[in-house]
Formats: sequence, structure tokens, C-alpha cells
Amino acid sequence: MSKHKLTLPYLAKNISIVIGLVLIWRGIWYVLDGLDVWLFGGNHTWTGLIGIIIGLIILYLPDKDLKEIEKL
Repeated sequence: MSKHKLTLPYLAKNISIVIGLVLIWRGIWYVLDGLDVWLFGGNHTWTGLIGIIIGLIILYLPDKDLKEIEKL
């Protein structure tokens, strides 16, 4: 494993990556909120349940188990 010196370019690169990831998730969150209002009239119960089911399926598919949940 190589160690990086804390230089301005290194710091700027990593901060820009973090900001980019946060903005992507923020955008996804707003799009999903819009779909919630459009498809379900803003009823968070249905979209919450659907989100849980889709999340469990995504965690289950690669290994055919839910061991990732045990880590929580």
C-alpha cells in the first residue's frame, strides 16, 4: 500500500470525489421523491416498502444470501 503525502492536489482530488458522490446521491434522492409524489401521491409507506424489497433483492442476488445485513 502506498502512502500519499497530504498535498493540495491530492486533497482537492479527494474532496471533489466526495462532493461528486454526494451530489449524485442528492439527485437520485430528489428523483425518487418526485416519483413517489407522481406514482403514489406522496404516500411514503408504499415507496418505503418497495425500497426495502428492492434493497433486499439487490443484496441477495450476488451471493444468494443476506450476510451483508449481519455486518450491521
